[in-house]
Amino acid sequence: MRRHKVSIIGAGMVGSTTAHCLAGKDIADILLVDIKDGLSTGKGLDLFEASPISEFHGHIEGTGDYALSRGSDLVVVTAGIPRKPGMSRKELIGINCEIVVNAVSECLKYSPDAKVIIVTNPVDVLVEVVRRTLSLPRNQIMGMSGMLDSSRLRTFIAVELNIAPHDINAMVIGAHTAENMIPMLRLANVNSVPLKELLPQEKWPEIVKRTKNAGAEIVSLLEIGSAYYAPAEATAEMVDAILRDKKRVMPCSVCLEGEYGLSDCALGLPVILGKEGVEKVLEIELTDEENQELAKGAQFVKEMIRENF
Repeated sequence: MRRHKVSIIGAGMVGSTTAHCLAGKDIADILLVDIKDGLSTGKGLDLFEASPISEFHGHIEGTGDYALSRGSDLVVVTAGIPRKPGMSRKELIGINCEIVVNAVSECLKYSPDAKVIIVTNPVDVLVEVVRRTLSLPRNQIMGMSGMLDSSRLRTFIAVELNIAPHDINAMVIGAHTAENMIPMLRLANVNSVPLKELLPQEKWPEIVKRTKNAGAEIVSLLEIGSAYYAPAEATAEMVDAILRDKKRVMPCSVCLEGEYGLSDCALGLPVILGKEGVEKVLEIELTDEENQELAKGAQFVKEMIRENF
């Protein structure tokens, strides 16, 4: 049986760590692509040489040549630049949009049916812009955002309760920015036990605040760079759900076509991920306040798109 193939564009910390996570799952051959040919080739070779120990049974390599991505079932885009001191948001969006659109376009030349996961920020904007620019069906492209934010929320709840994080069921929806993400604590539970029965609601705001600022917290601690372990694990889980057709319900950035009364933008919402990519957007019942917050996030994403494109 033919093995699946995943091409990861960008061999920086997020891209290479994602490759490492996927190698551990042993579900696909892996190609790292980067404009720094030596970087991707070296990291690919290093990871491949660990195969006898990690019991990875496929092939891993790195390259600067997109043609080698031919036959990819899934493309993960982590390429881009972080926001630097003195750089405006508009400048960052413009640069990263050019990088990401080009990367996806090049990959789809050789693998037109490949599903695409965008990791590069601003993820919601990039998902929508890439879809529009390349005229992709919305099931084919998505962004890694809600999975990461939700993992952070689950972690902070687990710390507060001193229980296993894996037993926490909690989700974050909305735009992938501190101001616009919506931690859904009212729906959170611990193996079906409602969170409100285990954690006093007066403690919820602190968890919400830390979740919204989790990325910035790590950036401030690292001083150079940003998070990569959690983003990589979140991405690998999405890849696994699609390649193995698991029909997993996961929050990710998805292009909206009328769901929640919104369209022409991408936001983090619960979807079913399977072999067709985004197979369905789940519309859950939101409170009036949550609907207003979701609409604010949509407006924010639309404004960034209008200002830059």
